[in-house]
Amino acid sequence: MRDIPVNLGGYKLTVVEPPAPKMREDANGALVPVTDRDGATQFTVSLFAKLRVKPGERAPKGEEIKVTLGTDPGPDFGEDVRVELLDARVSPYQIESTGRVNAGLSWRAMGIKHAGPAPAPRPSGDK
Repeated sequence: MRDIPVNLGGYKLTVVEPPAPKMREDANGALVPVTDRDGATQFTVSLFAKLRVKPGERAPKGEEIKVTLGTDPGPDFGEDVRVELLDARVSPYQIESTGRVNAGLSWRAMGIKHAGPAPAPRPSGDK
């Protein structure tokens, strides 16, 4: 299965490495931009994903994910910016090479947007 839609609404996503064009090495060893089937440049962004928890609860360990973006997100997504993924999808992969197996998840999204403000903390007297 590929391009499985995912809902990351229960996670805080924070930019770790700002978006940049996705690059690959060509046959001559030069770096060239990665494009989709229509010739549009792909971008990549590294995010730290951490579960949202209720006040007083401790969040489990988060994880850094690298996401390929189908559109240019623009310049307003520096480090430590909270974001949301647009049309997020995941694909499992497995690559066998020289007797070793590497497996994981490949993350993609059409783009990113700034996350809304964090909810205001509830007064301690509310239940």
